[in-house]
Amino acid sequence: MPTTGEYDDRPINGERPTVAMSMGDPGGIGPEVIVKALAKSTDARARFVIHGSSSALNAAAGRCGIEPFWWRVEAGSALEGTTSAHKVVLIDDDPPEWRERDGDLRFDARPTKVGGELSFKWVERAIAAAKLPEGDPARADAIVTGPISKAAWAMAGRKKYAGHTELLADRFNAKRVAMMFEGPAVRVVLATVHIPLMDVRNKLTIGRIHDAIDLGAEGCRMLGIARPRIAVCGLNPHAGEGGLLGDEETRLIEPAIEAAVRNGIDATGPHPADTVFTAALNGRYDLVVAMYHDQGLIPVKMLARDRSVNVTLGLPTIRTSPDHGTAYDIAGTGMAEEGSMKSSIDLALRMIRRASAATGSSARRTVRPDG
Repeated sequence: MPTTGEYDDRPINGERPTVAMSMGDPGGIGPEVIVKALAKSTDARARFVIHGSSSALNAAAGRCGIEPFWWRVEAGSALEGTTSAHKVVLIDDDPPEWRERDGDLRFDARPTKVGGELSFKWVERAIAAAKLPEGDPARADAIVTGPISKAAWAMAGRKKYAGHTELLADRFNAKRVAMMFEGPAVRVVLATVHIPLMDVRNKLTIGRIHDAIDLGAEGCRMLGIARPRIAVCGLNPHAGEGGLLGDEETRLIEPAIEAAVRNGIDATGPHPADTVFTAALNGRYDLVVAMYHDQGLIPVKMLARDRSVNVTLGLPTIRTSPDHGTAYDIAGTGMAEEGSMKSSIDLALRMIRRASAATGSSARRTVRPDG
């Protein structure tokens, strides 16, 4: 059974890494869970640079009874490069009309064009920080993203990107990416992500399934599991029942598993999806590779909602995110649970620490813990 472990709160090699955070949709729960999570995480482990809206963050803090604790810098100002001494920095990109409002701001708790435009831009800014050259004091060691609305991105003209994963892959020119969900109960990688269920069988290929297995094994090793035990789900009920219920298992999934085994990966299957997660929960497997979104995420969210973390594998940087969406139905109420966002921050720092230990250096970390 996966374990998140104890997170070391010491600086890494005497210095603090930088985590770039995108606020997510301003009408969703992103501002609230970021404020709540960082209010409990502003210690010596890292500095956090939030790309978002002061109006949204201030409103969220007010509803939660939290005093603002961040240093605000207007986006695009010359002061952006002078914030290294502060533990939490907000790069404020409020629209002018928001800054003129008074009182408790209420943002549209629904997908909107402006919410899509802003949340997309804030992710782009976090990506740009992660792509800065080594040694640049503004370079981010990891990205943590707040929840966005895919409908809002489409309204803003960004239909090309079904979500964060697709945008990150494009911007980093990553040829292979996969979504891994890391939690205290089970660990899952998806072979396909944001596509209609009817299209899954047409999108699955031997190569796509093998990539999910291979990237999942790499992700486990990044988390300290030297030789992960990987279970691969079938697509059809009873994993095809020997071809009686579909041929994808023998035609696509078995060859992908065989290729992974030839490459030294401990992978087995295809396993019936209705039983394999129980085996993983009982400690038999370190990772389950699911064929489609809900096949993998229903058990993840049932077993550990608000504690699991979405990790993008295959990128040249670390990216984590909560396992939930914008939750418009409770946005603005102060009821949002910050557990998954806090876990996302903790896991990003854990992965930075492991990467630093593996390389024996503190590359890109330029901020001293007493700053």
